[in-house]
Amino acid sequence: MTEDFLHYIWKKGLYHPLFTVGRQAESIEVLSSGERNNNAGPDFFNALIRIGGILLAGNIEIHVNSSDWIRHGHHNNKMYDTVILQLVINPDTEVKRTNGEDIPTAVLKFDDTLRETYNHLLASSCRVACQPYLKRVRPGIRATCLDRAAEIRLDEKASQVRGLWYMNNKCWEETFYQQLARNFGFRLNSVAFEMVARSLPYKYLLKHSDNLVQLEALIFGQAGFLSDENGVRFREYPVAGSPGGIDEGCAFGVNVSVDDYYMILKKEYSFLKRKYSLEPVGKHLWKFLRLRPANFPTVRLAQFAAFISRKASVFSSVIECRDIRSLTDLLSIKASCYWDTRFLFNRPSKFKPKNLGAFAVRSLIINAVVPVLAFYGKYRHEEKYYRRAVGFLKMLPPEFNAIVAVWTGAGISPENAWQSQALLQLKNEFCTYRRCLECEMGTSIIFRESY
Repeated sequence: MTEDFLHYIWKKGLYHPLFTVGRQAESIEVLSSGERNNNAGPDFFNALIRIGGILLAGNIEIHVNSSDWIRHGHHNNKMYDTVILQLVINPDTEVKRTNGEDIPTAVLKFDDTLRETYNHLLASSCRVACQPYLKRVRPGIRATCLDRAAEIRLDEKASQVRGLWYMNNKCWEETFYQQLARNFGFRLNSVAFEMVARSLPYKYLLKHSDNLVQLEALIFGQAGFLSDENGVRFREYPVAGSPGGIDEGCAFGVNVSVDDYYMILKKEYSFLKRKYSLEPVGKHLWKFLRLRPANFPTVRLAQFAAFISRKASVFSSVIECRDIRSLTDLLSIKASCYWDTRFLFNRPSKFKPKNLGAFAVRSLIINAVVPVLAFYGKYRHEEKYYRRAVGFLKMLPPEFNAIVAVWTGAGISPENAWQSQALLQLKNEFCTYRRCLECEMGTSIIFRESY
């Protein structure tokens, strides 16, 4: 039994008729249960009740045991002198105000099956506590719950962007650049990607946005991949016009060997590092283990450089996208020709263009573009941008991961990314901590609203 459960019983009026505890039990008529207080002080403010024909206005305090009043120190706290009624399960002692006046106490009685269901959810070993009951939840309640959870998740992400925006002196370009960089790391390398972005201001990249070689030199150099420890093996590989080689003119307009390109990047970075007083992050931060070669951080860094080279303003280019197709096209990039035959520097592989896949593009939209767009709309008080962010999520197919798989197995299959984001929020922030009383589906199950 928790006090949160009792709060819900009181707020929803799910209790049996109330009577004061004592020699002369008096009936209690509840005219208003009051407003829930989530801060210090009594549990409910501004309640209105009638005891024995006398109208009382004030606050309500709820405990499991009456003695909790003393255990919590309320008898010495004048903030609780405004309490007009204490509700308990076990009236094991009398309670008084700081001046010694008695405070009326009533036992909160209710259908015991409600408590049994609630306790069953709290003790459930299922990853989603209410899994056995989900099929009973009405579609309307389910839809409301998913919409609320998705909105909470989006607002939380927008709030994180807000912090990044302030840290970057309210610069939208720098903020989006860092947000995008972090998500190019796709969780496993997100921190390393973010460190590179913070060590390499967007304004420096902007000066070289028309030169992909210099962009790669800056980005790979700051990532630590152009240090001496990489080593270079001077072997000649097929060049212009042959599979596995560099297409004529794709880098410098001349035919160069693959290892020459690495050395050119290294030389460019040496100059640019001194020019901008840069300090690279450690190469040891990057993780390759258990990644498919197409997801290696070297490939992602090359794709990131390709995106930066496409637009003079990365933020403005995203804000201008009004539909999901144009946004998808914007993010559907390909790494430079050098990477057609590479996953790593100086190690040849079969010819395969390194395009950013559809799954990766969707992930960037969900985790990088949408949160920035949502915060941008909130800050500027332009609802169209927030609605556009929501619209993008509703137009994208749902994500599929271990958490979504759990929900699907429980009978809830998301229709789009808006709903898959909602399921992630419910699992991570509600189900994990058994916050069933704050979930529409949870309360509908506990209190039989779905049957």
